[in-house]
Amino acid sequence: MTMKKRWEDNQLDGIGRMDARAHFHSYPSTKAAMKGEVTSTHFYQNLNGNWSFLFLEAPEYSPEGFYKTSYDCSAWDTIEVPGNWQRQGYGKMHYSDLWYNFPIIPPYVPTENPTGIYRRTVEIQEINQGFQYILNFQGVDSAFELYVNDQFIGYSKGARIQSEFDLSQILLEGINTITVRVFQWSDGTYLEDQDMWWLSGIFRDVVLYARPVAGIYDYTVKTLFDSNYENAKLVVNPVVGGDAQMIGYELLDHTDKTVLKEKLPATNSLVTEVMRPEKWSAEHPYLYTLLITVYKDNEVVEVIRQAVGFRQIELSGNTFLVNGKAIKLKGVNRHDYSPAHGRVTTIESVEVDIRLMKQHNINALRTAHYPNAPYLYDLCNEYGLYVIDEADLECHGFELTGDYKWLADNPEWEKAFVNRLKRMLKRDKNHPSILMWSLGNESAFGHNFRKMAAYAKEADPTRLVHYEGDFEAEVSDVYTTMYTWLEREEGLTMNQIISNTKKPHILCEYGHAMGNGPGNLKEYQDIFYAHEHMQGGFIWEWFDHGIETKTEDGTVYYRYGGDFGDDPNNSNFCIDGLLMPDRTPSTALIEYKKIIEPMETNALDIQAGLYTIINRQDFCGLDKYKLICRFYEDDKVLAEKEVEIPITSAGDTSTLKIEYPEHSVKQPGAQYTVQFIYQLKENEMWAEAGFEVTQSVFKYHLEKPMPKKIMSNQVELQLQEESAEVYVSGKDFTVIFDKVRGTLKKVTHQKREIIQQGPRLNFWRAPIDNDMYILEDYRNKYFMHLGHESIRDVKWSMQNNEFLWKVRSFYGTTNSSWYYDVTSTYVVTPSGKIQVQIAGIASGRKENAPPMLPRIGVNMRVDQQLNQVSWRGLGPYENYADSCQAAYPGVFSKTVDELFVNYVMPQENGNHMNCDWVGLSSTNGKSLLCKAEEKVDFSASYYEDTDLEKATHTVDLKKRDYIVWNIDKRQNGLGSNSCGQDQLDQYRCKFEDFSLGFTLSVVDASNKSIVEIARENR
Repeated sequence: MTMKKRWEDNQLDGIGRMDARAHFHSYPSTKAAMKGEVTSTHFYQNLNGNWSFLFLEAPEYSPEGFYKTSYDCSAWDTIEVPGNWQRQGYGKMHYSDLWYNFPIIPPYVPTENPTGIYRRTVEIQEINQGFQYILNFQGVDSAFELYVNDQFIGYSKGARIQSEFDLSQILLEGINTITVRVFQWSDGTYLEDQDMWWLSGIFRDVVLYARPVAGIYDYTVKTLFDSNYENAKLVVNPVVGGDAQMIGYELLDHTDKTVLKEKLPATNSLVTEVMRPEKWSAEHPYLYTLLITVYKDNEVVEVIRQAVGFRQIELSGNTFLVNGKAIKLKGVNRHDYSPAHGRVTTIESVEVDIRLMKQHNINALRTAHYPNAPYLYDLCNEYGLYVIDEADLECHGFELTGDYKWLADNPEWEKAFVNRLKRMLKRDKNHPSILMWSLGNESAFGHNFRKMAAYAKEADPTRLVHYEGDFEAEVSDVYTTMYTWLEREEGLTMNQIISNTKKPHILCEYGHAMGNGPGNLKEYQDIFYAHEHMQGGFIWEWFDHGIETKTEDGTVYYRYGGDFGDDPNNSNFCIDGLLMPDRTPSTALIEYKKIIEPMETNALDIQAGLYTIINRQDFCGLDKYKLICRFYEDDKVLAEKEVEIPITSAGDTSTLKIEYPEHSVKQPGAQYTVQFIYQLKENEMWAEAGFEVTQSVFKYHLEKPMPKKIMSNQVELQLQEESAEVYVSGKDFTVIFDKVRGTLKKVTHQKREIIQQGPRLNFWRAPIDNDMYILEDYRNKYFMHLGHESIRDVKWSMQNNEFLWKVRSFYGTTNSSWYYDVTSTYVVTPSGKIQVQIAGIASGRKENAPPMLPRIGVNMRVDQQLNQVSWRGLGPYENYADSCQAAYPGVFSKTVDELFVNYVMPQENGNHMNCDWVGLSSTNGKSLLCKAEEKVDFSASYYEDTDLEKATHTVDLKKRDYIVWNIDKRQNGLGSNSCGQDQLDQYRCKFEDFSLGFTLSVVDASNKSIVEIARENR
């Protein structure tokens, strides 16, 4: 029989570790409990800070007697706790999605097993024999041994759940020595193969505290409503050492007014009725305070303060209900993450996350894929977020062995599986925010998951069980899938789930937010709203997990898999969040905020000023919001007024009539819009009064432009031919055409090159992360990045003092049998305007064309001084065909730098759709104006597509000395195919006939704004 080391024994869950229990603080008095500060408890020492540290290549290299008080560790290094040792200069950084970093021979791990020995002293002035002294570790990766004062105390694993040890019999008054030996690899690692950086060490808080021996060891709080969800029972089951105590229960409302007060023997449970309590929900997170006071011999032993939210979760047919309502989860998956410190978080950083979630209309989070620090759940209770609490269990790498359920269906691992759920459930059971216990993630299914589910349902029948790997929903109370497609020829689709599921459905992961994307979020949300049993989902994921790095000059950028020599790795697959690493909200988060808005505004009859408001909330009316209607003439605010929101209950629709401003004179060519802005009336925990919750914008009028002026006394155009070029000159300008290539080559104005390279046909865009699975075909089958033009005919003439340039060409890619038959026409007028018409007929062997083109359009290079960009179209955020809900019609202005979206891995960005004009201006007013015949897309950047494509990090980008300006007929959607649905058919840029028409003109915007000039029919 092969010998197992302690850290390879899957039958050994721990040594000397206390039984799992709820996380709470014990105070000596009611006053201290109400104050709620840990420093006011009986005894509390936070052991975070600097520890002595010795890093070893394997545990066996540990010095003899390393844990002895007499051992001299003065030569050891110093390390910060909490922290991951890889982020402090020890070991190796490594990112992978599913691979184990060693051979799969469970439960055995490599001999080379990086080990960190931590050591510090703690001074205790006085030890009270009536107290139990407990050392609490909230997170240690992956397994560890504990030694105190020369003695072995215990051993624990389960990296991301608390471990507690009773030190009452070992602590001394005076100096005590604590030594912790941490192993990077253990048999537990086989259950911890989550998609994240492999990081080790003591990464959460370490605390030494005391509780009264005669006090409460554990307790469970439940709230149970009657059939009308009106009155509720409050049930508290205490676990107390001894039976001579009495326990007092006092329930306070949010004003600290007493709602009930009872005193019972400690052996009794509290079961009492609360009349018409305020219900807790994510929309109305009303918390009561329960004071639990333990008495012995009529003396107060301790007071515990527990937040109580009255809410009930249950199944009803094919829906799950919260307080009797089938809710919609508008969620996100969240990993612990810090760009500087790895998996180390603080209560302050987590609170920032939760405030941002609430500000973006998110109402739920899944603790992917492990329990979080206790304060996260406290904050979710207070701010109002539904939680799926997930066990620290993932065996993803076994999928590649051909036996995915190797561990999941092996009874020898039952204890290891069940105990991970048990420890999480017992710690977190009293949080009203938690709706479901998740058994883990991506670990197949079998015997051990059945046992986990059985334990959860017996231990806590008040919540639901969730597990996506239970594909048949045998034990899972909800049918949960991930990245399910909306449309496909083969495989599961959302429509099939709608028709077939007998249980409520959620998407525990969807909308893979990697790079520029995801698209299609609105289509998913429409399904959730249309079907009661389709109860929402969780975007993957909250953060980009980039590792903060600085260049020699201090420029910050973010590294990902492979940047540390880690092999194998999954590259930038960890850069897949709604937040960029510096917590900047991505366009995807802004888009998601709009899609899951609490109220949806739609036009009923725009001309009559009739609109509908749908209350998309599950419980609350709209009374805590105010509506501001702001009216625009292009970019000018004409009027603003507060409009009363009709009474609209949750789920209902109301009609609103608004009056548009009266105009004595409407500006010819102007666009008139109304902006519905919904704001908070009063301060909330997560935002101040006046915070914008959502907005909707509608065009209610487009004034016709003035009739086109007949220009007289115009300077005659001059025509000059050279061997390969034709020069067309007017008063202040020259346009140069290339007779060989058939292109507009340059435009100069007042002797300055305004256009340095004229429009060139372009089908390519810098690949986005969601193109990853079609990129091989794009590059090596269709050669989409290698365009070629074959000029068949070039003609030019001068007619009525206008220069006409007409070119016929074939445009295709390397080795392609499909191509466009293109006719390009340019007309240069005496005023210097250049009218461009490009028509393409899809030709050749069309059946060989790709199903999607990246884009159809032209690009050009323009003077870098024209860096002030204005446009009338969708803005202000970048937008694409399947990701444009947050964008709205209007007139916007940004610099070229501001248009650029700085994705961690550079890629296509900054597109703006539905534009009828775009202007690029310099600070002195000289401008290049593009007016479209039909709406166009545009982007402007200092980088060519090839620059974005070649760069692996933002610091690789070097600005060009010109601006790249794309004018597109259309661009392909984004999709979510880095993990999930590709571009839906309706959002695809297809190989089909197209026409693109626009006019370019150099204008002076020094005395008149570019907006006014663009309105003129010049």
